[in-house]
Amino acid sequence: MIKLKQNQTRTYDVEGFKRRAACLCFKDETENEVLLVSSSRHPDQWIVPGGGMEPDEEPCGAAVREVYEEAGVKGKLGRLLGMFEQNQDRKHRTYVYTLIVTETLEDWEDSVNIGRKRKWFKIDEAIEELQSHKPVHAEYLLRLADSCGPFRVYTPSTDSCPCTRVAENGASHCFVCSTQGSDLVNR
Repeated sequence: MIKLKQNQTRTYDVEGFKRRAACLCFKDETENEVLLVSSSRHPDQWIVPGGGMEPDEEPCGAAVREVYEEAGVKGKLGRLLGMFEQNQDRKHRTYVYTLIVTETLEDWEDSVNIGRKRKWFKIDEAIEELQSHKPVHAEYLLRLADSCGPFRVYTPSTDSCPCTRVAENGASHCFVCSTQGSDLVNR
């Protein structure tokens, strides 16, 4: 199947990694249930919604756009869980955020164009589902246990997104999008 999109431009960082963004979409602030979508290549497998960043697009904007296109949901963007690298088949770096779903569309772009499905999973069920075919996506959920706790909402005060910094050299830092203006908090 061909996935039709207006802008098919791929963007890469200076080290040759494809720039990607994704969201762990939760039913509510308890973060007990996560929304997964069927893979476009393997419709019987579930994945975390996300995809490539467009030129000049901030990671948080790309994450929200990809969730809307692939899962047909809108919500409140939360904290950045981290930046995840994959070096095996395809080199890419993915910024992963949390998102609390506030609106679910009946029909959305990928459901109409490619027949994509979505399903709510308990966290442990989602990890088990992802570990067999998308272990890096399972890592996103495993990172939840190490993240900074309660959900915080990112409220933009300008056109730029403050959620793009990540820990360097694998250091264990959590960057939270604060509800108090647009300051990024390092905890």
